[in-house]
Amino acid sequence: MADERKSAAARTRPTSITRLDKITLGELVAAYFAYPAIQVYIALTVICTALALYLAAGPWLIAAAFVGGGLAYPFAWYLVHRFVLHGRFLYRSPYTAALWKRIHYDHHINPNDLQVLFGSLYTTVPTIAVVMAPLGWLIGGPAGAAAALAAGFAMMCLYEFCHCIQHLSFKPKSKYLRRIKKRHMAHHFHYEGGNFGITNFGWDRLFGTLYNDPREVPRSETVFNLGYTAEEAARFPWVAELSPEANFGAASEAGNL
Repeated sequence: MADERKSAAARTRPTSITRLDKITLGELVAAYFAYPAIQVYIALTVICTALALYLAAGPWLIAAAFVGGGLAYPFAWYLVHRFVLHGRFLYRSPYTAALWKRIHYDHHINPNDLQVLFGSLYTTVPTIAVVMAPLGWLIGGPAGAAAALAAGFAMMCLYEFCHCIQHLSFKPKSKYLRRIKKRHMAHHFHYEGGNFGITNFGWDRLFGTLYNDPREVPRSETVFNLGYTAEEAARFPWVAELSPEANFGAASEAGNL
């Protein structure tokens, strides 16, 4: 009887909860809140908010630091995404090749894999701290730093969830969500040199990297491998050595906008 129950459970269990193109919205929500990094971001948001309130001399500076952190986050994300994650200097060093592979290359090679969609805590937490804490300190001292950190971790939760929705085989009812989903899918499946935002594309618009219609720009041959071609792999082999299954001359995923 026990074996029959296990067999029945196996038949009803999702075949691959990590494949965003194969799971439902409900399964995504469950997987999202069960993911350790998300739990850490939520905990840090609560802790930093409590610390800000404890240290606060007045509510207005805390509010200003929180809002300032929330406004600064999209700009910081744009810069990191465009110039670090899509830069080529990380894979050209044996000391940072594995880092680049984990934080962005794997995601572009397998855009629908939930396991490589979320950022790694050892990269995201320090980045948020370096950007948000000084900004908040300038606005409101220690309490402001804590408030800005709370904003950064809360924004990270929002970004990660919207990022999941963008890769999920699901058509949002919200026009806003449909719009940002279309832009992000174009970034992954058409041309990776634009649409660097996740929830906010204002900086793309300002710096000329926004495109609303894939027909506006030619399709990129490096949209999946981010320029790490067979030629680059021959010169800088460290990512290739960690990716024995990869075909560096072709895309490993196919998708439709």
